[in-house]
Amino acid sequence: MNEVPPGWTALVLAGQRPGVDRLAAHFGREAKALIPIAGEPMLGRVLRTLAETPGIARIIVLAQDASSLLADPALAWTAADARITARVSGPTISGSVLNAIQDPEIGLPVLVTTADNVMLTSATISEFIAGIGGNDVTVALVERGRLEAAVGPNRRTWLTFRDGAFTGANLFAHSGPGAAEVLQFWEQVESDRKSVMRLASHFGPLLMLRLLLRRLPLRAALAAAGAKLGVKVAPVLLSDGRMGVDVDKPEDHALAEALLAGA
Repeated sequence: MNEVPPGWTALVLAGQRPGVDRLAAHFGREAKALIPIAGEPMLGRVLRTLAETPGIARIIVLAQDASSLLADPALAWTAADARITARVSGPTISGSVLNAIQDPEIGLPVLVTTADNVMLTSATISEFIAGIGGNDVTVALVERGRLEAAVGPNRRTWLTFRDGAFTGANLFAHSGPGAAEVLQFWEQVESDRKSVMRLASHFGPLLMLRLLLRRLPLRAALAAAGAKLGVKVAPVLLSDGRMGVDVDKPEDHALAEALLAGA
């Protein structure tokens, strides 16, 4: 068995659902992760950012065809970095991450991000890691006002709590023993991930009612949800509002290109 290197393992989710990916087809690519942005594949940009971040010991690309993604000529440079490897993903995102952290050659702590998280920077990763503390699972979020100040009004999935509206930043940390419990639960409810109310329904009527009445701020809501599972879950609110932008549609791609050109 190989010795697990000290530091963080970064898992980069680069798979896609069965069938033709509409965004990939729009750009004439078979894989969404290989869509070019600012002169290189989206996946390459994310891998380069992770590779340049202190504390990242290993980077694993998770996809149905992960090895073929890294074999793309534009990603040939990754072969020279022994930290970057490929791993075949399972049928679900949560299950794939769970399998990774339960592998004795990977284990904890693990960062999870996505191939389309093109606004990711080393500074943001370091900011996120610094905010993790003693949590089992930590979620990176962007507050609506901060995102709109950075990129203007933008259509996103907004999760609304007493202290504001927030959107995900496609950045997570699994760093405590309760992470496996959270991933097992998330695998069951993943289809409800974009609705606070549907998610809350899995935790019982009291929590759902309190969220429905917007009586809970974000941090308290995540803590209450985690307590139901016996784990510590908390958010880190990122300072870079651009982190609320990922690339799911052609207009997202155009926005990201413009933001990167002005960086």
